[in-house]
Amino acid sequence: MNSTGRRWFLGLTIAVVAAVAGYLAGKRGGPEVVDEPVAPLIGIASLESENCISAVIAAGGVPVVLPDTEGSEEKIPDYLEQLDGLLMPGGQDIPPSEYGEETHETVLLLDDNRYRFERALSRAWIEQSEKPFLGICLGSQWLNVSSGGTLIQDIPSETGGNHGDVEHSVILEEDSRLFSIFGESEFEVNSTHHQAVDELGEGLRIVARSPDGIIEATESTDPGRFLIGVQWHPERLVPEDERQAKLIRAFVDAAAEKE
Repeated sequence: MNSTGRRWFLGLTIAVVAAVAGYLAGKRGGPEVVDEPVAPLIGIASLESENCISAVIAAGGVPVVLPDTEGSEEKIPDYLEQLDGLLMPGGQDIPPSEYGEETHETVLLLDDNRYRFERALSRAWIEQSEKPFLGICLGSQWLNVSSGGTLIQDIPSETGGNHGDVEHSVILEEDSRLFSIFGESEFEVNSTHHQAVDELGEGLRIVARSPDGIIEATESTDPGRFLIGVQWHPERLVPEDERQAKLIRAFVDAAAEKE
């Protein structure tokens, strides 16, 4: 069933149920029944853990895990049509050949199936869809590379910094969408990455850095589009951390608006 058919069917089902319930409530003198909105479908690429699933559910979305079996691109057009938002989670490293560089000795390459699938999916979503995209850690790096940018392959050896299994602050640009979501310009985040954005991809802007200058978040230069990548892991911090829950909710809310 295509997206239009699915929405029509769901709408019809809800309308019928609501009509029957309203009729029965009226017969019984009960309260008026109010229709509930349909929750947005959030695609999660190549699931690494259940944290993303839990975070999407807590934010009001319906998670849909996308298989990268054999690196197949066959269903990507269907995903673009039927999903309301795309979340790309963390993982190992994008092959540096993707952005024209030799591989550093510290690089741990993605499984080939996942690499081929996420490469095609991220490019298609960025270029062919206006629907919301949230990249987390590796997902943030995919956003940049798929937009034509490059990566620092190893932060410790190339910059002398340490962003692996630590906590540090990030400083946000106050004219960014990300700042409007969090409502504050500096806070602590978790950090488990050894790579980060180097040369910025087309159509992106830098909206957060760590104190040592590493790029921690990017977003679309189009203020009307929800296209955000963060190097930290908000999904690991919710629901206990209300600050990070704001980001997941903003993403899911944006996806609901695009239905």
